[in-house]
Amino acid sequence: MKAAVYHGRHDLRVEEVPERALESNEVKIKVKYCGICGTDVHIYNGDPGAFAVNPPLIPGHEFSGIVAEVGSQVKKFKVGDKVSGDPNDMCGECYFCKNAMQQFCTDNIGVGTTVDGGFAEYVIMREKQVYKVPDDLSYKAAAMAEPMSCCIHGIDLCQIKPGDTVLVMGGGPIGVIMLQLAKNAGASKVILSEPVEEKRTLALTLGADLTVNPLEEDVEKFLAANCENVNVVIECVGNIHTQEDAVRFAGKGATIMYFGLSSPEEGFSIKPDDIFRKELHITSSFINPYTFGRAIQVLASGKIDVESIITNVVPLDDIADVFVKPEYRKSGKVMIQVS
Repeated sequence: MKAAVYHGRHDLRVEEVPERALESNEVKIKVKYCGICGTDVHIYNGDPGAFAVNPPLIPGHEFSGIVAEVGSQVKKFKVGDKVSGDPNDMCGECYFCKNAMQQFCTDNIGVGTTVDGGFAEYVIMREKQVYKVPDDLSYKAAAMAEPMSCCIHGIDLCQIKPGDTVLVMGGGPIGVIMLQLAKNAGASKVILSEPVEEKRTLALTLGADLTVNPLEEDVEKFLAANCENVNVVIECVGNIHTQEDAVRFAGKGATIMYFGLSSPEEGFSIKPDDIFRKELHITSSFINPYTFGRAIQVLASGKIDVESIITNVVPLDDIADVFVKPEYRKSGKVMIQVS
């Protein structure tokens, strides 16, 4: 089959690879679309991510497709079913799995990170990781189930209350999903901080109440003029400078959600007095525990627009361009079309 294989830092090649036989509890999925995530960019650049990557590996963990084959013990799926898949396959046996913290599983299988993933004509995963997709949900939208599930976990941890003011930092695909989820969670005012005008415009059409350009405007003054208190800050940039700013922008009693992934080698200083005087709650969100089914339901409801976030559809043969051409960095979600 044809697949994009990661051989090491800045070395991603589309080539023919052998298909392996199914285990009795596995499902083979013919991939339609697979989204490019910030994790894939980290892998391409050779940076450490959530899980260790050992090349050669087929990346890609945000996918949708059609069941092409099922193992002998598979009960819930048949050939032709429209599906997506949760790439994080937990062991169910370790301390964390048995104590409702499966995101910290010590023997996790990561499709697209520790084993071959969705930048290929076919991807194989265990039946328990596969989810049926409603017929009226597009394959593109279904491929957004994994990022949606991660965002839902993050929103859960933000504990947004009706009437809250939420500041979302970063208007990329994740930031735009987050602002919609925040609005649906009851936030009365959602503000997006984003330097790219096109992203600010899209955010306003998808529910943001206000936007601010952090490169041209004083964000602190903007916030002071437009709200009483920032109750929640969701940092989706993954940059140490914006992560530091999040502490500054947060209001009294606020929750700061560090969702964006910065380099593990970088850091910034925090004054404990800043946290003390504002009684800040600082948290983060790691992958997508117990939320994939909810993500499918949210997508099927149509209450969150993900189609507008997808700005580029690129054939598998041209996947390497997405990682090297700067125009893709400035756009929204890039989706790889496999079949």
